[in-house]
Amino acid sequence: MGKRRNRKRTRSSPPTNNDNDNANAIASTPPTDTVPPITHEGQMPQKKFYRSRAHCNPLSFNEAFDYPPRPDLFDWTEEHYPNHPQLSDCGTDAGEFSASSAQIHPTVLDVGCGFGGLTLALSALLPEETILGLEIRSKVTEYVRLRILASRKEAMGTGASIAGCDGDGETHDAEKEDGETHDAEKDDTETDATDRDDPNDKRASHRDHRPTHQNASVLRTNAMKYLPNHIPPRSLSKLFFCFPDPHFKKKNHPRRIVSTRLLTEYAHWLKPGEGKLYCITDVRDLHEWHVERCEEHPLFEEVTEEEMEGDECVWAMRTETEEGKKVRREGREMWWK
Repeated sequence: MGKRRNRKRTRSSPPTNNDNDNANAIASTPPTDTVPPITHEGQMPQKKFYRSRAHCNPLSFNEAFDYPPRPDLFDWTEEHYPNHPQLSDCGTDAGEFSASSAQIHPTVLDVGCGFGGLTLALSALLPEETILGLEIRSKVTEYVRLRILASRKEAMGTGASIAGCDGDGETHDAEKEDGETHDAEKDDTETDATDRDDPNDKRASHRDHRPTHQNASVLRTNAMKYLPNHIPPRSLSKLFFCFPDPHFKKKNHPRRIVSTRLLTEYAHWLKPGEGKLYCITDVRDLHEWHVERCEEHPLFEEVTEEEMEGDECVWAMRTETEEGKKVRREGREMWWK
């Protein structure tokens, strides 16, 4: 048998004056809900405050999401597109507004939009469409929401507070104050400058028209679970999957965003005969997976090389996404269809 250990017993000491001072200090601390936000609405957010893990498992992501029972019960003009261009000619009658707002719904989806580079680019390239970025990570979704609001404010001519920010929302003055050098964002700015000097730049036809970004928004949701609750059937003209998680292990292939089962659902939302699905990745094996699944599916057919070369959206997903800029900066290859 083991030896019995003698336990030391201590008596609680009476509170001292220092303890009372500490308790008063804690009681006088203001509640956390009074702490000002990192970024006020209308100001361009900075990425360094909204970093998050690159990927997550969508099949086991258990955070709560808000979603309507049916797509027709969701008013997109209430929070996402309050000043949508198609609402500008509507009257003030409430019934007339309700009837017109019911016609506003996303027609282009950027699934896994990341920091919103492609979402904002598409709002300028496709002014007649309604663009919606989908993102599962809460911090990144908030960044994109603030970035869209700041872009709208800048387009209205009241963007003095966001002057000096580049396209990715990094404030140059803040960099100087913090003594930090953001080489990645600097390279992105240099890449954008090179693109603007390119005579073959697909944005050339849109430079004279300043986008208002009133047709762009972002929604935090799990696209593999809740799209049927938000998107009506046969309503999408374009569907983008840019640099999705490759899920290299074979046991994780069911997590891939492009699969035979999910392609059937995507075909349900795309407009027959004109809807297009776009995929781009820097992983060759994943690209071959995308091509094989789409070729095997009876509801999809491959577009010609001529159509791809003339499609400005193909150019945008190669140059406007943050991941695409990183791949170009590092000199790596990309594959798309």
